[in-house]
Amino acid sequence: MGLAARIQATKAMLRIAITGPESSGKTTLCVALAEHYQVPYIPEYARIYLENTQGQYQCSDLDIIAQGQLKSLLSFKGQIAVCDTDFSVLEIWSKYKYNRVSEDIKKLVAKDYFDLHLLCTPDMPWEPDPLRENRKSRAELFELYKTNLNKYNKNFIVVSGPHEYRLKKSLQAIDCLIKV
Repeated sequence: MGLAARIQATKAMLRIAITGPESSGKTTLCVALAEHYQVPYIPEYARIYLENTQGQYQCSDLDIIAQGQLKSLLSFKGQIAVCDTDFSVLEIWSKYKYNRVSEDIKKLVAKDYFDLHLLCTPDMPWEPDPLRENRKSRAELFELYKTNLNKYNKNFIVVSGPHEYRLKKSLQAIDCLIKV
């Protein structure tokens, strides 16, 4: 049975979210998963938004980013959605930077949009990027992500180590969800 038939047999769409602190290999893993399953991936809307604002934003912009990410996710028309973020990113970002979280973001985090979250550890070298802000707090943020995923009882695995190992572990977890 092919991938499409196996997913169809289990549900209409399989949704996978890659999450974790900045510069933890999320996009690299996203691209590799999309290539493996021969599907496009859903980019991180925050990056698109912040590139258009030259990295300038305020707390209210996080709600706009959340709605943009939701629109991207809900408009995706494939059998497997690989998403380069989840809504917990926005909750943690908002708490960490502004010490508050909007009700809209709380509702998005509480809802179960994804079948599996892949939590990337920040055990790789930092890659500078003008949109990144938290080089020195990646380990602390990782723990916040793990706590958040547990708090909301999300289905997740932690992926760490070299890219090849992360990809292999991710593929095994996803393939377990695909199997009927």
